[in-house]
Amino acid sequence: MSTDPRTIVIIGAGQAGGWAARTLRNEGFDGRVVLIGDEAHPPYERPPLSKAVLAGEAAPESVHLLDAATLASLSIEWLGSSRVTRLNRAARHVRLGDGNTIAYDKLIVCTGGRARMLDVPGADLPGVHTLRTIDDAQRLGPALRPGARVAVVGGGWIGLEVAATARKRGAEVTVIEAMRRLCERSIPAALSAHLLELHAARGTEVLLETGVASISAIASGGLRVVLANGREIGCDAAVVGIGLVPNDELARAAGLDCDGGVLVDAQCRTSDPDIFAAGDVAVVRNGWAGRRMRLESWQNAQEQGIAAAKSALGREVHYDPLPWFWSDQHGTNLQIYGVPQPSQQVVARGDPASGSFVFFYLEGECVMAALGGNAARELRFARRLIENRTPVRPQDLADPGISLAKL
Repeated sequence: MSTDPRTIVIIGAGQAGGWAARTLRNEGFDGRVVLIGDEAHPPYERPPLSKAVLAGEAAPESVHLLDAATLASLSIEWLGSSRVTRLNRAARHVRLGDGNTIAYDKLIVCTGGRARMLDVPGADLPGVHTLRTIDDAQRLGPALRPGARVAVVGGGWIGLEVAATARKRGAEVTVIEAMRRLCERSIPAALSAHLLELHAARGTEVLLETGVASISAIASGGLRVVLANGREIGCDAAVVGIGLVPNDELARAAGLDCDGGVLVDAQCRTSDPDIFAAGDVAVVRNGWAGRRMRLESWQNAQEQGIAAAKSALGREVHYDPLPWFWSDQHGTNLQIYGVPQPSQQVVARGDPASGSFVFFYLEGECVMAALGGNAARELRFARRLIENRTPVRPQDLADPGISLAKL
C-alpha cells in the first residue's frame, strides 16, 4: 500500500514519458503515477520505425519500452488513446478529452512533436505519408513493395532512412530536397556528397534545390508530384520528411514560457516550479552548443525523461548532455557527437569513399564535435576528446597512423 499521498502525472507516453514513469519507480517513489498517451500503443522507441519495422524485419511490439503487463507491475496507471485538452495550473489538474480531470502534485510534460506537413495543394491526399508513429509505419510499409514508385520529400535524416529502406524492399525511389545538398544544416559538404553517392549507387534518384508545388491524384491510381520547376513525377506513394513541429500548444495555453517548444532549465523545470518537461518538446540551454535548443534524438528522449523524473522528486539534477545522434543508411552507420558549427575548423580522418571516416570540428586545439561513418571505435575516443577538452594538433587528428587512444 502506498505511503506517499502525492500524484505525479506525465503527459505523453512516448520514450521520454516512458522513461520518466519507470524512473519514478526506480527512485523509490510509491505514490500515484499516471501516464497519459494519445496513442493506443504503450511507450516505445521511434528510431527502428524507419529501419527494421518499416522493412518488415521487426514486429511493432519489438520497439515497446514498457508493455501493458510491465506498466501494471510497476503500478503505473497508463491511459492510452487519451488526450489532455487542458492544463489548469491554478487548480493543479489536467482535463482529458472525455471531460474527466486528474489532479497532480507534480507534472511532467513529454508531449513530443508531430511531423511537419507540406503546405501545398494535395498534401493531405491518401497515399501521402509521414513517419512518426507505429501506425504511420504500418500504413507506409505495404506501399514499399517491389517495383512501387516512391517519392520522398526531404533529404534529411528521416527522408534518407526511409529512402534506404524503400530501396532495400525493391521500390523505385526519388528523393526531392529543397536545399543545395543533403542534410545541409548538420553535416559538411564532403559528407553530403558521400551520402549523395551512397544513395545514387543504390539506384535512388536525388533531386537537389527542388521544391514541390503540388500533389494530385492520378485517375488510374497513384499520385502526381509537380515540382517547382514544372517537372512531374508519378508515384504510388509519397513520404514527407521535412522536420518536426513541437507539441507545445497545451503548455502555451497554460501560460508556460515557450519558444519553439517548452522552455526548461538544467533541472528540467518549466516556468512553473511544479511542472517539468522532457524529450522533443523541451527547449534547454546546451553548454556544448552554447545556445538553447531542442534535441530530437533517442539519447535525449531517454536521458532527459530520466532527469525530469528525478528532478520532480527533488533529486539534484543538472542536465547538459553532450548531444549524440545516429543514423543507418545502406550499411553505413553515421554518428554525431556534439553540435558542429560552420565557424569551426573541420579536420578529416579517413575518406568517406573508403567507407570509414571521421570529421573533427575544432576551436583552436579543442575538439568540439565529431561526425563519423562506420567508425564506432574512433568516435568513442573522439567523445573523450570532446568531453575532456583535450588539446590536440589538427595534423595529429588527420593522421590515421597516430592512435586516437594516445591522443
